[in-house]
Amino acid sequence: MQVERVLDGEIFSVDRLRFDDEQGRGMSRLIVRHPGAVVVVPQLPDGRLVMIRNHRVSIDAWIWEFCAGKLERGEDPAVAAGRELEEETGHAAGRIRPLGAFYTSPGFADELMHAFVADELTPVAQRLEPGERIEVECLPVAQVETMIRDGQVRDGKTIAAFALWRLSTP
Repeated sequence: MQVERVLDGEIFSVDRLRFDDEQGRGMSRLIVRHPGAVVVVPQLPDGRLVMIRNHRVSIDAWIWEFCAGKLERGEDPAVAAGRELEEETGHAAGRIRPLGAFYTSPGFADELMHAFVADELTPVAQRLEPGERIEVECLPVAQVETMIRDGQVRDGKTIAAFALWRLSTP
């Protein structure tokens, strides 16, 4: 297999893979190379979940999400989860536990998303990055389920993290 770097971006890069398939035909695929990311299901003592409304420039829309972000080079995913929780929601976690990991779009990208649940939350200062537009909402679990079911939540990582969280709770 031949690998050619065709883009070195700030967040990800893109490689062109050239290879022969089982029938000997020459194939070419563009693959997004991503450092990995985290998504956090933050749970308040009263059971509500901390969600964000995030304005995403890529779709020019506000969407419901759990807080999330990419891993810095060499960063432990649990540390990144705590950092993103504080930056985006203004909550610090007394405890962060892993829920699992999943590939976000393995048809064209190698991004591995690590999911966590955070609890024992305490308020801290929200620290948004330049250009981020985020609103924080604390919602009952039943409302989050309804929002997923009726299509108000359309973010894949949020839906996957919620499913992993539900499977991990008695």
